[in-house]
Amino acid sequence: MNPLYNFGINVLAFGARIASHRSPKIKKMLEGQHQTLAALRHKRMAVAPDGFDVWFHAASLGEFEQARPIIERLRRNYPEKKMLLTFFSPSGYEIRSNYDKVDCVAYLPFDRPKSVKRFLDAAAPKMAIFSKYEFWGNYLEQLHRSATPTYIISSIFRPRQRFFRPWGGMFRKMLCYYTHLYVQDKASVDLLAGIGVHNVTAAGDTRFDRVSEILASSRRIPEIESFIGPSRFTLIAGSSWQPDEDIYIPWLKGHPDVKAIIAPHEFDHARLESLRHRLGSSKTRLLSEIRGDGNRHNSLENVRYLIIDCFGLLSSLYRYGNVAVIGGGFGAGIHNINEAAVYGIPVVFGPNHRKFKEAGELMTRGGGFTYANSSEFNALMNSLFNDSSALHNAGDQAGKYIQESIGASDIIYDDIFGQPAAAPKQ
Repeated sequence: MNPLYNFGINVLAFGARIASHRSPKIKKMLEGQHQTLAALRHKRMAVAPDGFDVWFHAASLGEFEQARPIIERLRRNYPEKKMLLTFFSPSGYEIRSNYDKVDCVAYLPFDRPKSVKRFLDAAAPKMAIFSKYEFWGNYLEQLHRSATPTYIISSIFRPRQRFFRPWGGMFRKMLCYYTHLYVQDKASVDLLAGIGVHNVTAAGDTRFDRVSEILASSRRIPEIESFIGPSRFTLIAGSSWQPDEDIYIPWLKGHPDVKAIIAPHEFDHARLESLRHRLGSSKTRLLSEIRGDGNRHNSLENVRYLIIDCFGLLSSLYRYGNVAVIGGGFGAGIHNINEAAVYGIPVVFGPNHRKFKEAGELMTRGGGFTYANSSEFNALMNSLFNDSSALHNAGDQAGKYIQESIGASDIIYDDIFGQPAAAPKQ
């Protein structure tokens, strides 16, 4: 790749080393990257001596959910294929390091030429599939040189991205290394055509297929049902951050007949205790505190707020809500709103949603709503809380939007892998 690009990657890696002294998350990432090559070589020797048949890469958990429908269909149809899954972020790796539908899970090393060569030599992938926004120049260049089929799925492009800037030549070159790009919408197809990239299909977003699968397999959670009881209105705060809480907690305190289930995006003891204190300790419980409690009906009598202090439940929690407040909209961007909308409840989120196509479309349909401050949030929530017809109609539109958007996984899977051979007749 361009020396300027490689310089930028080296600066990024150096910055991560400095930041790791203060950030446990970044420290975990660097430690994981350091172990990647040994783990790959060991696993390949054990299960894939000829190399991994398919390498899937996702930056974090959200991008993994986009790849997941393809991974799981491939596992069902071709159980003999050996699959590698990599993450860049600990928030993906730490939760999915034991994911049993692939043969190996690892961190992806920084995109430096020597690291790339060592990684690809260790993994020897026969095919690579990246999710959404993964544009790593050295990885893509080496895969292209080795004639390894390489795809990106559920990607979306906007005019202000670097690919479409006058100075973005080296980034445009990356796009030419993909065998095919599967994008979310026709607007992305047109943008790419404008810079000479034509090996593109508007397939949609595989996350819709994933949340539809989640809906079909969602589980009952008895502790949640005991907590909700006869409450007529329950708010679910999914992937919650402090800036979100600064706005919705005062509204909750002003509505004593509303119950809330809060799932912080990240948590440790200090974070949980701080949140409990803000809500009111006597009215708040952690999920871990009521699990296995045979007398939980009594212990929850005056509890209004339940904090989820474990991973893996959020996608099933939304079934118990009347409205979902999705976090991240005052930071890098909103988290997965489709997980909530699939249950037919309105979704509410902060102002940083413009990179998320589904947010704009849900707002247009009347199933999604945004707010930028407390007064906007209060007016919005009061409307949904006081008008059952408005609440029902918004939820209905959210659910219909998801169902009408399903199908991207079929297009992508059939195009890349084709239909599996029919089972022999007995």
